[in-house]
Amino acid sequence: MTNKVAIVRYEKPLESVQKVIRDCGGLDHLPAAARVFIKPNIVFWTKTCNFPKWGVITTSRVIEDLVITLKEHGVDDITIGEGIVADPKDTETPAHAFKSLGYETLKERYGVKFINIMERPFKKVDLGEGISLKINTDILESDFLVDIPALKSHNQTVVSLGMKNLKGTIDIASRKKCHNADRDKDLHFYVSKIADPMPPGLSLIDGIYSLERGPAFDGRMRRTNLLIASPDLLSADLVGAKVLGHDPVRVKHLALAAARAGRPLDLSDIEVIGEKIEDVISYHEYDFEYDCNDSGEMPAALAKQGLAGVYYRKFDDTMCTYCSALNGLILTAIRQAWQGEAWDEVEVLTGKVMEPSPGMQATLLIGQCMYRKNKDHPEIQQMFAAKGCPPEPKEIVEALNKAGIKADAALFEQIDSLPGFFMGRYEGKPEFDEAFFRVE
Repeated sequence: MTNKVAIVRYEKPLESVQKVIRDCGGLDHLPAAARVFIKPNIVFWTKTCNFPKWGVITTSRVIEDLVITLKEHGVDDITIGEGIVADPKDTETPAHAFKSLGYETLKERYGVKFINIMERPFKKVDLGEGISLKINTDILESDFLVDIPALKSHNQTVVSLGMKNLKGTIDIASRKKCHNADRDKDLHFYVSKIADPMPPGLSLIDGIYSLERGPAFDGRMRRTNLLIASPDLLSADLVGAKVLGHDPVRVKHLALAAARAGRPLDLSDIEVIGEKIEDVISYHEYDFEYDCNDSGEMPAALAKQGLAGVYYRKFDDTMCTYCSALNGLILTAIRQAWQGEAWDEVEVLTGKVMEPSPGMQATLLIGQCMYRKNKDHPEIQQMFAAKGCPPEPKEIVEALNKAGIKADAALFEQIDSLPGFFMGRYEGKPEFDEAFFRVE
């Protein structure tokens, strides 16, 4: 069986989306009177400030074009659903995101429903091989799924496309479970199976903008003007990975999913329609560089600045979304605290599997998982822990200060405003147009 994947250059509203869907036969098997669930990618939101969304979030342009296309096919029951990363008790942030992205206008104009998945019921689903996840019931009970990820690389999974986008349909406990310490049934294993219980549908990768070193606003954003679509989610992801410059063999969750389906990773069972992959490939780095030496490890940017006496080991895939949201802030705090004099052998540990290095004078344990694993470790001389899940910013500041790193508490107090500082990178560049995230 040959799986069709279409690649189209984005040129015009509606026309380009309809072309890529038509070329791949994306709606050929859309049931009559179908209940359609649209899953965008809204990986992050803050109502505190404006922040760069290009390649981070699915454009509202593509969402509206899809809705129009579905309506033209006679579909009346359309739900847009997302589980935005936030405190599940926080309903204001998702509501602000949906309003800002124009979903309320879509409701008024086309009768579309939109839901915060965290306010809806979940169903425990057995995914086989001894694992289960709680998945949103709205998506499971739909007749047809349109999965619309942004085109991005990802610092834990190499790429984040249709399969990874579905992680946003599971509850908080399940998300944390995905980032477990089992090296056989790890994050990649879970991500490779999330699509298994989903209804049939269409994968439409929004590459109007793409993101390097994703998944969030601190990555490098590009105007890419591509749309990739297929009725087969795995095929779309395999092609999307190649377009981002990554061999699917090296993308573990795609390799696992392909192996279970008996699919080759060389794309030999895929018919690419439209643009040729070799004509649109653009390598997207997926991670930040780290420097390693005999004493330890730290991000290359910190090493180049000359920081000494502090070791911030490369985070791994066991660090869940909620701790990873604090990771960049902690590194920024350490960088700003540097005064040119070496600290006294301080090590920072994150995730679920790291263990202290011998000879460190102070060990910072970030997060509940790290604290539970290492609180009694014999190699620790002095332990300073931020124990929450995720830890409170004030806990992190206190731990850093006790270890001799005088972190600026104000930096953590401004955590909600931090994304706004990245807007400066894109000022004066007309290709980065915020209108793509509005419904006019």
